Amino acid sequence: MNMWMPTELEKYGVALASFRGTVPHGLPLEIGDTVQILERCEGWYRGFVLKNPNVKGIFPACYIHLKNAHIKNKGQFETVIPTEDSVITEMTSTLREWGAMWKQLYVKNEGDLFHRLWHVMNEVLDLRRQVLVGHLTQDRMRDVKQHITARLDWGNEQLGLDLVPRKEFAMVDPDEISVTELYSLMEHRHRKKDAPAPASTHHLFAQVKSLMSSNLGEDLDVFFTIYDGRENRPLSERFFVRLNKQGVPKSPEKTEKQCTLFVDLGSSDLRKDVYIVVHIIRIGRMGAGEKKNANSTQYRRPFGCALVSVADLLTADHKDDHLLKVYTCNTESEWYQIHENIIRKVNSRYNLSGSNAGLAVSLQLLHGDIEQIRREYMALFTRGIAITKKLGFSDIIMPGEMRNDLYVTLERGEFEKGGKSVARNVEVTVCVLDADGLVLKGSVWAGSGESGADEYHSIVLYHNNSPRWAEQIKLPLPVDKFRGSHMRFEFRHCSTKDKGEKKLFGFSFVPLMQEDGRTLPDGTHELIVHKCEENTSLQDCARYLKLPFSKGNLPGNNQAAKGSKESFWITSFLCSTKLTQNGDMLDLLKWRAHPEKISDSLSKLKEIDGSEIVKFLQDTLDTLFGILDESSQRYGLKVFDCLVHIINLLQDSKFQHFKPVMDTYIESHFAGALSYRDLIKVLKWYVDRIVDAEHQDHIQQVLKASEYIFKYIIQSRRLYALATGGQNEDEFRCCVRELFMSLRFFLSQESRVGSPIAQTQVVFLRTFPSVYSELLKIFAVREVASFVRETLGSLSAAARADCPLEPVKLQCIARTVESPLYTNPESRCILLPVVLHLLQAHLQEQRDLVMCSRILSSMFSLIKKEEVGSPVSEEVDVIVRSLLGVLLRTILEITNRPQPTGNGNAPRLQFQDVTGEFVACLLALLRQMTEKHYQQLLDSLSNKEDLRDFLLQIFTVFRILIRPEMFPKDWTVMRLVTNNVIITTVLYLSDALRKNFLNEKFDYKVWDSYFYLSVIFINQPCLQLEMFSPSKRKKILEKYGDMRVMMGCEIFSMWQNLGEHKLNFIPAMIGPFLEVTLVPQPDLRNVMIPIFHDMMDWEHRRSGNFKQVEAKLIDKLDSLMSEGKGDETYRELFNSIIPLFGPYPSLLKKIERETWRESGVSLIATVTRLMERLLDYRDCMKAVEVDGKKIGCTVSLLNFYKTELNKEEMYIRYIHKLYDLHLKAQNYTEAAYTLLLYDELLEWSDRPLREFLNYPMQTEWQRKEYLHLTIVQNFDRGKCWENGIILCRELADQYEAYYDYRNLSKMRMMEASLYDKIMDQQRLEPEFFRVGFYGKKFPFFLRNKEFVCRGHDYERLEAFQQRMLNEFPHAIAMQHVNLPDDTITQAEAQYLQIYAVTPIPEAQDVLQRDGVPDSIKSFYKVNHIWRFRYDRPFHKGTKDKENEFKSLWVERTTLTLVQSLPGISRWFEVEKRELMEVSPLENAIEVLENKNLQLRGLIAQCQARHPHSVSPLTMCLNGVIDAAVNGGLARYQEAFFGKDYAASHPEDGEKIGRLRELMFEQAHILEYGLALHEKVVPQDMRPLHKKLVDQFHLMKSSLGIQELPAYVHASPVPFTNGSPRICRNSLSNVISPDGGRIVARRSPLSYPAGNRYSSSSLSSQASNEVSNITGQSESSDEVFNMQPSPSTSSLSSNHSASPNVTSSAPSSARGSPLLSDKHKHSRENSCLSPRDRPCSAIYPNPPEPPQRILPHLMGESSLPRSEPNLSAPDRVANPTLGGWSVDTAKEASAQCSDTAGTLVSPPVPPRPSYAGSPARNLRSLSPVPIPIARSPQKNCVPPLTPSPTECQPGGLVSNSPALSGSYSSGISSLSRCSVSDASGLEAPPAGEPAPLTSSVSSGSDELLRRENKTPPPYSVYERTNARRPVPLPHSLSIPPSAAPLSLPPALPPKPHQLRPAKLDSDPRRADHVPRPRPLPRKVSQL
Repeated sequence: MNMWMPTELEKYGVALASFRGTVPHGLPLEIGDTVQILERCEGWYRGFVLKNPNVKGIFPACYIHLKNAHIKNKGQFETVIPTEDSVITEMTSTLREWGAMWKQLYVKNEGDLFHRLWHVMNEVLDLRRQVLVGHLTQDRMRDVKQHITARLDWGNEQLGLDLVPRKEFAMVDPDEISVTELYSLMEHRHRKKDAPAPASTHHLFAQVKSLMSSNLGEDLDVFFTIYDGRENRPLSERFFVRLNKQGVPKSPEKTEKQCTLFVDLGSSDLRKDVYIVVHIIRIGRMGAGEKKNANSTQYRRPFGCALVSVADLLTADHKDDHLLKVYTCNTESEWYQIHENIIRKVNSRYNLSGSNAGLAVSLQLLHGDIEQIRREYMALFTRGIAITKKLGFSDIIMPGEMRNDLYVTLERGEFEKGGKSVARNVEVTVCVLDADGLVLKGSVWAGSGESGADEYHSIVLYHNNSPRWAEQIKLPLPVDKFRGSHMRFEFRHCSTKDKGEKKLFGFSFVPLMQEDGRTLPDGTHELIVHKCEENTSLQDCARYLKLPFSKGNLPGNNQAAKGSKESFWITSFLCSTKLTQNGDMLDLLKWRAHPEKISDSLSKLKEIDGSEIVKFLQDTLDTLFGILDESSQRYGLKVFDCLVHIINLLQDSKFQHFKPVMDTYIESHFAGALSYRDLIKVLKWYVDRIVDAEHQDHIQQVLKASEYIFKYIIQSRRLYALATGGQNEDEFRCCVRELFMSLRFFLSQESRVGSPIAQTQVVFLRTFPSVYSELLKIFAVREVASFVRETLGSLSAAARADCPLEPVKLQCIARTVESPLYTNPESRCILLPVVLHLLQAHLQEQRDLVMCSRILSSMFSLIKKEEVGSPVSEEVDVIVRSLLGVLLRTILEITNRPQPTGNGNAPRLQFQDVTGEFVACLLALLRQMTEKHYQQLLDSLSNKEDLRDFLLQIFTVFRILIRPEMFPKDWTVMRLVTNNVIITTVLYLSDALRKNFLNEKFDYKVWDSYFYLSVIFINQPCLQLEMFSPSKRKKILEKYGDMRVMMGCEIFSMWQNLGEHKLNFIPAMIGPFLEVTLVPQPDLRNVMIPIFHDMMDWEHRRSGNFKQVEAKLIDKLDSLMSEGKGDETYRELFNSIIPLFGPYPSLLKKIERETWRESGVSLIATVTRLMERLLDYRDCMKAVEVDGKKIGCTVSLLNFYKTELNKEEMYIRYIHKLYDLHLKAQNYTEAAYTLLLYDELLEWSDRPLREFLNYPMQTEWQRKEYLHLTIVQNFDRGKCWENGIILCRELADQYEAYYDYRNLSKMRMMEASLYDKIMDQQRLEPEFFRVGFYGKKFPFFLRNKEFVCRGHDYERLEAFQQRMLNEFPHAIAMQHVNLPDDTITQAEAQYLQIYAVTPIPEAQDVLQRDGVPDSIKSFYKVNHIWRFRYDRPFHKGTKDKENEFKSLWVERTTLTLVQSLPGISRWFEVEKRELMEVSPLENAIEVLENKNLQLRGLIAQCQARHPHSVSPLTMCLNGVIDAAVNGGLARYQEAFFGKDYAASHPEDGEKIGRLRELMFEQAHILEYGLALHEKVVPQDMRPLHKKLVDQFHLMKSSLGIQELPAYVHASPVPFTNGSPRICRNSLSNVISPDGGRIVARRSPLSYPAGNRYSSSSLSSQASNEVSNITGQSESSDEVFNMQPSPSTSSLSSNHSASPNVTSSAPSSARGSPLLSDKHKHSRENSCLSPRDRPCSAIYPNPPEPPQRILPHLMGESSLPRSEPNLSAPDRVANPTLGGWSVDTAKEASAQCSDTAGTLVSPPVPPRPSYAGSPARNLRSLSPVPIPIARSPQKNCVPPLTPSPTECQPGGLVSNSPALSGSYSSGISSLSRCSVSDASGLEAPPAGEPAPLTSSVSSGSDELLRRENKTPPPYSVYERTNARRPVPLPHSLSIPPSAAPLSLPPALPPKPHQLRPAKLDSDPRRADHVPRPRPLPRKVSQL
């Protein structure tokens, strides 16, 4: 068997096909995967895919295409680099990376980028193929690579990938170049990406489409030109298009004939007053409307004109179609200026040619030079598009440009009539003839679109002897054709007669070149019109050429020609690179022919136009040096000045491209071997005159030209040395040294601001660096470096900021450093000191930083890492000594400057540029430093203070370099280089820290700076390798390793060195180190986490505990984990801190001996639990929509901070986070409860609070007020108006206390509006669901717990179940309701168990009370619910098939929650689960009770809404009677009334009696229901009603009921106040002689958990029989109408009460602020002051102590009213039938005379009367004064059961039968106008006025609670223990004489009883009651 052998050459390949890897150890491959091959064996390779190097395997060799590769680090850790073009490599890797991200774009639904990237990827692939084929030319390859890199950069930017630094299209290795060079590459690519430079050259593309006009029919010539409306001249030549008779271009297939490109437009030409002007000429008959005749002669006649502004095209980036309006002139004589008239809008001279006439053209502006346009729009040029040139040269003249164009414009003519009666129709024919008189073929061009013709025919203006044509033609003649050629203009009269002949009547001519060689001058020429006949032969041109041609050139004696009236005007303009019109130029060039003119010609050279000089540049230079060689003494100075003029002319931007022409001349054509002597002599003469000269302008021009002067000097000397063998070398060197001495002397002059010498120095320094390269051609490097050093060193050292020389010095230094002279190491060591000296001076003063950074960048780019040797090392040493300190200070200075705030970006960009440059320079310097350099640096800092300052400075700078904003976010390469340099430097400097700043020399600031730097270094985003792609991570690890681990090890090492100084960093460094441990790098965590043990140990040694460690850990954990740091692995790792002590046995033993191990474990457990919740919170918050998970998790965390950690500030923060979540989910009620948690922490005090979260700085009172209003608003939005009312009351109390009546009024109106909403608006009753979360996959706060959830509106079980499954998509729904076993709870899965549960309302009395509207009851059914029920029926024992009721049991599960619903969440955890079984008898009782309640409710509804809703009552009656008849009740009788059952269940006797009562009760209810039904039933339902009546009689007989018992007759429809089970015993029959039944009745509002704020009322109005059933009068409005005011409860009777009883206080007392009962008009509010109340914020807890009923003096004829606060056993012990009835008002009135006080009316609507209202004058029912026994304390009345909106009642206790208005309760229920509930006023004895006393609640238990400062609970409804007994305050105690039995429960005091009625600061307040102090808490500062 063959062995696996390592491969030698086969190292790298690409998979040609996919391989599944199904063989053992197979490596799956996808087509295109690149693989690295390690071994080979029999046709198989072993290796790995490069994108996943950790997985190795085998694959077939035939699947792999091998590629050449270069191997690095051969061996185990070898890396393979393919030896292909780097652009190909980059493309391949980039496309792979893009491919993965591209798919994600589709997943994220980013369709636009997805498709754009797809196109770019295809384009790059296509370009890649082109490069790989290798058939491209060099230029094309360069273009393709440029295109590729541009596309790669675009894609990387779009996908947020890194910017790639490139040099010549190839990626650069950061280690191969200096940091400054890397920075400049990155900056260049960044700038290129940011803002492309605006183009200076522009071109206009134009294409003619068609002309639309109604009067076409002739061919057309269309001329385009660009016209300057400001200067009224054309800017370009004309573009010419021919159109046919249909108005479309001739030869439409030749599109190039319809298009042109107007080239070389400057930026100044793109303005609003530059136009594209179009002239249209028709070719046809003379008159447009002439009829066709035999005459076929064609004339060119004016048609129309159109134009458009160039500025309109600037905004368009693509071709735009324009329809140009065509205008015609009113008179032809105006044709020449029609375009000007249109521009100036002279409407009288032109009009529209037709409403639908228009010229369709396509126009587009293109930007960039013409070569760029050729590349970008190649298709245009390949078709041969017409190029329309600019008149004259473009802004920049190129040396190789060849152009000889003569433009001639036919301006106008003046002609005689010639014997005609009318003016002539003149046509001009133009042709060009050569010296031989032959017509030059194709020499006349009408425009650029068509080729040239032999002659040109002008337009014909009808009957015009002074025609103006303004037609431009072009003559592009070769240079050699100009001499001897002339242009001839022939004038013909065009007859309009039938023959239509054209008769020649004259001609003019003009030569193109004058005899002296000058071309026809530019300008207007008036030509002579020579008369001739038609038959005159012009063939012999020699005959007329002798004649004069221009009136301007006529000799003085030729008066005849001058006096001729006929003239012809033309304008000529020459644009030529070879011909000149300048005579002075010709004189200079021909200096040998006219030696006497040399001096004049040299003087006039400066006046000649520059374009003329550059045309003949070489000839001019030859002339100058020829004159210098021959007459140097005479003309030397003038020639020098001319040379300076020409050199400076080339500095002009227009001619700068001619510099290479001069360079070529110097190198190849210059022959002045002796010129150097004269040039040096004259130059030195000028330099020597500088100091004394008054005018420096000319000298400055000389120095400006010094570069080229030195070029001529050096070239001349080289030519001389070559010719003579190097003679006179010493003389030449001496001359040059003398010249430099003169220069140094001139530079050393101290320049004053504004002095001419200073400006001259500036000019010289700007040109001096360009001389170096010339000197190097002759002198040695060191010699030139010495020249330069001495020259620059001679500059004055005194630097002033305002001196213009300073920045120029730096520019000179910059160019010196960038020159070849500085690049040479030999010269560099000579120049470095002077460069550093100047730099240091500027950096210390922070001046010219941009230039300083440029110099430094150039310096450092020359020092490469691999060059480190002796010279480089010395250079680095010099630079470190000179610049390191100043560099650090500079970076600190510029980064601490405020950012510029100007509108422009320039200052900001400059600031950032400078920072980046200096940072790059610092990094470059540090990277070059070796250990030796660091040692020398530290040794130089001998003083400890200096070392300390240096370390602090460099650590601060490093922290700045790590800032995210230091570099753009995609500069990862630059950041990694920076970090590599930082960590290297820190490792070098940490030794200095250890040696110099430990033990007694310890310096906290340096160590703190070090640790802080280390922490932020590790936490940088660019080092978090886990966030990167695998390939990027691999590259970084290969190049740099994981720098975080290196720094972590360094932190650990330094920490261990600290010893006892560690205490200085506890707890300050806990947070930063914790942040480091949150980095998900296992090695780093293992290094860092043991530091925490050390901290705990040292902290415990110091203080005996580690509370500081704990507090800091907890605070930091929250903020860090909310930022996304930390994970589940981290939690487990942190939790294993204790086991981590294992590797240190000695330390572990030591800890075991210590006492703090236990508390340490406790701390870690707390932190771990916090992390569990924080991780859950973070995971939940990742979801976009708000769901139960988010809210539940926040609640869990909030509770944890409150209960376990007691972190109040964090608690409040999470309150507000939860509040925001609720608002987002529109859970307004829950949002209100949540905000109430914060509200309860605040007091009504004036303590100032700081700004916190979104709250401004304000007082505690203001914040609490704001919170109250916000909570009320949310309760309103959540339709929880009852809760809002309570808060409105408390706010109203506050406003009243401060006399803020404006806000008090608003608050009362708001409260009233909430009452209206309760009554008017519909509220849906939500359903409740029990949810169990089982399995380990649930978050901690849900795992294996059960909750009850309040459903949304309209949400039923199926919808809720689906919602939960959507929130937990991986959960499995359980299909049974049994509790799961361990297999489910411990499973690695999620199980949901959901079923509906029934709420058990706490407020049973309210729900069963008579007359309470359903809209109020519905609230109490589903709010403030603690307990929920779930019933499961089952049969116990043997099931009786005949009667299943006998064995039908119910398993009832009662769930008790930790908090009531609704609360701060829609769901709460189940705290207690109770299971009980309901016997068949009890079940039957419940069924009947519920059915009776339902019947009563329907009867009441039907009676109230008469006659609308009858159907529900009909159905219910039918169901009950039908079931009873068919055996329903009979089955109960059979099951429970038999002797057998009674014998076997003797304990159920009472229950059987109860069942019998309920049956009779149901029969009576049915009887009355049928009576009511008969009144309201519709006619079509009568048969059903009759059937029901018959069945009812059957039912009664089956039950054996002949006549209902007396007690049933006493209350036909008994409306019980509680569950019927409570009132079990039958009641004695109480019947008056008149048959009126007077029956005891329970309180109509029995609400154990509610605030007892009620004032009941007694009414003398008796109800009719229906009212007896429903428990209310015919209309509730009637009750209101009986009262004196709508807000007053009344007491009325036939008997008057004592005035002493009814008026307990004078009316003037109402509203007095001195009364403690001033708030008695307010509704009772027993919550809202958490420190003063034992109960809930809105509803107090239901009290449960056993209580007994007050004694009654009525005997057995009436039982007392049931009290709401009775516990269930007491209610059973003191039963009463829960109903009462009275007959009509008359009967009641009659009865009252005999049985005074025995009638009780139904309750009036529960609004208390205000003091001073008419209710105060009402009389009591009692005719006898009420004797009152005073108790030692203020007495009050036991409370009646409140409605949710009633105020607490005051009352008097009676033991007199004559006093009581109701024997059923034993309490005279008086309105508040009689006795104040708040003040606890006593009723005075008979005849005495009621005293005004103030009472403060002082119940001992209440005081105890206040002292204990029990924290407020979470819900409005309940606070601490919802079912805790409430003690009776003394102020509500019963007088001893009235209360021989146990006292009834009392209400907690109102909060305003404990507050002063006025502000404490009010000096007028005498009887001041101190406000209770709030609990001390940190939140008071919030």
